[in-house]
Amino acid sequence: MNAPLQAERLSVSLGGRLVLHDVSLTLQTGWTVIVGPNGAGKSTLLRSLAGFQRLASGRVLLQGRPLQDWSVRERAQQLAWLAQQGSATGELTVREIVQLGRLPQLGLFADPTAHDQALVQQAMVAAECDAWPHRRLNELSGGERQRVLLARALAVDAPLLLLDEPTTHLDPPHQVALVRLFKRLAQERTVVSVLHDVPLALQADRLVIMQAGRVAAVGRVDDPAVHDALAAVFDHAIRIERFGNRFMALPNLD
Repeated sequence: MNAPLQAERLSVSLGGRLVLHDVSLTLQTGWTVIVGPNGAGKSTLLRSLAGFQRLASGRVLLQGRPLQDWSVRERAQQLAWLAQQGSATGELTVREIVQLGRLPQLGLFADPTAHDQALVQQAMVAAECDAWPHRRLNELSGGERQRVLLARALAVDAPLLLLDEPTTHLDPPHQVALVRLFKRLAQERTVVSVLHDVPLALQADRLVIMQAGRVAAVGRVDDPAVHDALAAVFDHAIRIERFGNRFMALPNLD
């Protein structure tokens, strides 16, 4: 059985400088977080996996087929995307923005069915923006906007979610709610997110640790070798400690 998403020897050049170096990954069902220091190539890798980044070499496979062999609409039905700086017109209401997530399934001219409306409502509830469906985007705070754009991605109901810094602008309660949501979604889907917040990243199933455009380590969050690699890429400014069945990143002040 083909993996949901694979990267084979990806390299990316930006401004004449190689920012991804020969990256290979296999992403399975579950929640995988891409983590690493600033400039490590995390967002470039995620854009490459989504097909939004021109590659210098290598390829991405979606369900075993090269990504470029999928039509734009087919790809959008399979891959839901949340950009780090998500955009939507400020004149649309919250519900209208979330309904845009159904476009890959409906096309431009079909009317939403009761099933589509139910998925939109479900996405809004999951992202905790269902209390204000008629507010406009330009009336919302940064955190509220982020929840709406996440709901739009969830409304696609795609088997793969690629999310670049989904916790941006969110306060701790909503960050925790998002972690719980990703854990639920990851029981049946492939969720891949870029996170700067290492303590949140350690709640995922697997980590992809990036450094200087390369994969430093890949593995489960309970793997001691992954913990060592994580501390190393952050110059040992953090250490990983176990608390029950959870792992935490603590500042290394010694």
